[in-house]
Amino acid sequence: MAKKTDPKSDKDDHKGTIALNKRARHEYHFDERIEAGIALHGWEVKSLRAGRVNITDGYAIIRHGELFLFGAQIMPLASASTHIDPEERRTRKLLLNRREIDRLVGQVERKGYTLVPTAMYWKHNLVKLELGLGQGKKEHDKRDAIKDREWQIEKARTLNAKNRDA
Repeated sequence: MAKKTDPKSDKDDHKGTIALNKRARHEYHFDERIEAGIALHGWEVKSLRAGRVNITDGYAIIRHGELFLFGAQIMPLASASTHIDPEERRTRKLLLNRREIDRLVGQVERKGYTLVPTAMYWKHNLVKLELGLGQGKKEHDKRDAIKDREWQIEKARTLNAKNRDA
């Protein structure tokens, strides 16, 4: 028997990824991932819905016991409000609990870790930012990662070819 669905519940919940930072995976070893909220203006949310965001150059920093996102670019829409002057690379506050921020202070200041945004996504009707807590890779680590990835691709191709012949 089919389930009855409410037409109001079929609304788009805006689940899904807004932006990814693929370069961060290449540049850093991540030990931990943290989910943080982000304080946005209304025009920024409209731009996010249109997909006009770039977090590749972004990074997070702790100042005066608060966490901020620097360098992330949210391009304003042409049809956004006319009475404001949107700043696309403004500093945005990240929302975490006090004990989470205190733990990150220890990791960042004492152990030399970096907070890098890896993904921005919708969680219900809220915008969330995934931060990676990690250290930068050395050049030889990057080359090893590329070799491993290419070897996995070549191995998969060989296995597929053998399976087709059998």
